[in-house]
Amino acid sequence: MSNIVRGTMLLTGATFLSKFLGMIYVIPFNELVGETGGTLFSLAYTPYSILISISTIGVPLAVSKFVSKYNALGDYETGLRMYRAGIILMAITGFLAFLGLFFSAEWLAGMMITNEATGNIAVEDVTMVIKMVSFALLLIPPMSITRGFFQGYQSMGPTAVSQVVEQIVRIGFILVAAFIVTQVVGGTVVTAVGFATFAAFIGALASCVVLVFYWRKRKANIHKNLEQQQYTYDIPTKNLFSELFRYAGPFILVGIAIPLYQLVDQFTVERAMTAIGQKELFDAAYSAINYYGHKLVIIPVTIATGMSLAIIPALTKTFTQANWSVLFEQINQALQIVLVLVVPAVVGLSALSDVAYGALYGMHNIETTGTLLGWYAPVALFFALFTVTAAILQGINQQQFAVISLSAGVLIKVLFNIQLIHTFGPKGAIFGTGLAAGTAVALNLWRIKKSIEFPFKQTFKRFLLIIIFSVFMLIAIGLLKWLFGIFLEYETSRLAAAIMLAAGVAGGGSVYLWFSYQSTLLERVLGDRVRVLDRFFKR
Repeated sequence: MSNIVRGTMLLTGATFLSKFLGMIYVIPFNELVGETGGTLFSLAYTPYSILISISTIGVPLAVSKFVSKYNALGDYETGLRMYRAGIILMAITGFLAFLGLFFSAEWLAGMMITNEATGNIAVEDVTMVIKMVSFALLLIPPMSITRGFFQGYQSMGPTAVSQVVEQIVRIGFILVAAFIVTQVVGGTVVTAVGFATFAAFIGALASCVVLVFYWRKRKANIHKNLEQQQYTYDIPTKNLFSELFRYAGPFILVGIAIPLYQLVDQFTVERAMTAIGQKELFDAAYSAINYYGHKLVIIPVTIATGMSLAIIPALTKTFTQANWSVLFEQINQALQIVLVLVVPAVVGLSALSDVAYGALYGMHNIETTGTLLGWYAPVALFFALFTVTAAILQGINQQQFAVISLSAGVLIKVLFNIQLIHTFGPKGAIFGTGLAAGTAVALNLWRIKKSIEFPFKQTFKRFLLIIIFSVFMLIAIGLLKWLFGIFLEYETSRLAAAIMLAAGVAGGGSVYLWFSYQSTLLERVLGDRVRVLDRFFKR
């Protein structure tokens, strides 16, 4: 269990830092390119994200499971053979994905922007930024499979470090390029966003350098395992790929769950808002939901992302050994770590949505943007639970069901999105995503229970406790907003909003931590490591 917690914390920490940096850079980026630039950036990144997952065929995480399985059986050679064959495959699929996105850019742009006369974004603008981001597809697939190989050895350091380096280099390039284009040479927002999307290629290049360093450092140990190995299954390459693809297929959909929902928005939100006479709000609403607001909402989801990466090798090993008591304990811990950390995060973000958006991105259109963030924040819990439940399904060899659950979710999003926007305005797109993701999570939980007769009683009892403590936190935040509202105009001043945000996070977070620590909830879920809080909260 300590391996799961340690691996989870390492990957969660790296992913959280990456996402945090991804949120912070958006503040100066927003000042440089505005709402129009944010919408343009998002329109290019969504199809790119989907193709990243398709071009890797879910192989990186599948390789993690594959290598872990054969390492547990003492056959290190088979895992290494799979990696060598897989990296060639990834290079080929990445190149094909690059060609596909680059040459379909104009068609995609025409499908996304239907009424240029009433908007700020033209088809040729979207075409250019899509072409710029497509170059990253040449590097990311082979880079990702290398991360998966290390994770199969339950070594999360290479993934964590390369992830952070990739993000730092990418963000640095984005900000420098956007500043030079808009402030030094007087270029357009479209040109600045084009360079910003090309930064994905530069970041991937930096990550590759880090992974090469780790490979050279770890190569001796890998070959030492090979030399000590006594038996190999000697599986034909054709059968290796057959097994790998059985693992990999469902990962495609898991990896593109959020981008798929965003893709539905890309093809429906502009049309629906034009139809109800709210086209003038499109830039502000779309960027608030799928770019600027999404940067905040996705931060709690990083907990689940780190958990899913760390838990798959451990669950696979336990399931392969048919150790059911340990398996149930691992699944309980995985679900409870997500709930104990994500629930208060999304509740707090929803309560502080207006001051969070105002402090970070400015008070322009705050009535629209702050409200949308408040509705969107709770959907992060569904995103997080889907990621973890899909990882659990993968670990217990039920990965095919993730295809069914996500397909059901996407179908609901497609069927109801436009109608919900017509009824509720831009909030309807959020309701559609919440309904879709919630359905997928419910189906995954049902499958876990049915396939291994998993008891949810302990998780459900602790979830109720988490809800109670989150309500106490919500009351504390409400009182703080009322108190600070007496002398701070945080609804109109960005500085006042930043002060209110800091006070709300500190005050609300302290209330939740105090209750969850005093009740021993944190210790039961996260282990003895939380005793570090003794210096702050005396029992």
